Amino acid sequence: MRRTKALAGIGIVAAALLALTGCNSGSPSNPGGGGDNGGGGDKPLFEVAKDVKLDGSPTFDAMKKRDGVVIGVKEDQPGLGYLDATTGERTGFDVDIARWIAASLGFDEKQITFKPIASVNREQSIVNGDIDYYVGTYSITDKRKTQIDFAGPYFVTGQGLLIRKGDPDADKLEDFNGKTVCSATGSTPIQNIKANFPQIKTQEYDLYSACVQDLLDKKVDAVTTDQAILIGFAAQYPDELKVTGGLFTEERYGVGLKKGDTALQQHINTLFTDGHDTWQKIFDKNLGKSGIKVEQPKVD
Repeated sequence: MRRTKALAGIGIVAAALLALTGCNSGSPSNPGGGGDNGGGGDKPLFEVAKDVKLDGSPTFDAMKKRDGVVIGVKEDQPGLGYLDATTGERTGFDVDIARWIAASLGFDEKQITFKPIASVNREQSIVNGDIDYYVGTYSITDKRKTQIDFAGPYFVTGQGLLIRKGDPDADKLEDFNGKTVCSATGSTPIQNIKANFPQIKTQEYDLYSACVQDLLDKKVDAVTTDQAILIGFAAQYPDELKVTGGLFTEERYGVGLKKGDTALQQHINTLFTDGHDTWQKIFDKNLGKSGIKVEQPKVD
């Protein structure tokens, strides 16, 4: 019998435990707010900029003409990018980073449209202009940079493994030779397994939550993705699931942009570089409950 327990946003510890890391919530008057979990109650994490000009950015020009920004996100990753289907509240570190960027461009919460995009469709959505930019555990890779550009990185994590409690611990990916590992279609971890570990069987879905359900139902032997995401899911099922092993890769999260939009890329990189205090507030709000200090990475 399949479990119906909702994959709710409990994974607040998420990436703060990593060794490597160093529709809308909020309101127009409180961008990036989050009630009791916001940066100081109702105090906004950042202000909406006024009279913004960004010469040479076709993406920004499209935003201004539309009088709004369309942002690609994830909504099934607790603590990072999550949509509560009951309340309609959208929360997470990535989501607030996306809001911060929008605010820096002069757009408040009511002018933001969040659009969930599956991992496999991210590059094409950016190329097609379906979204203005993408923020959602999006690893910077050379292959992706042939189609799009990235701003950042704004966060660093690594590939990990989620297994059932009671199953043997795994110290390396080869421990799953002959077994089935699940991840999101098009994700860096599943590409890594297919390219370098041919003896591991793979299962792919659009959503990581579907992989977690298969793991709970004993249809797969492990789920792999960035450990930041896995710790969030493990926190929801502490009696059934656990994160095992170390980090098998280094994943650097960036903001996906239309290729050649250097003006927007430089704007976001400057925002990250100059806005360390805001970055830290966003991190603390979403992933800081463990009390572990994490360093913001330098942009490329």
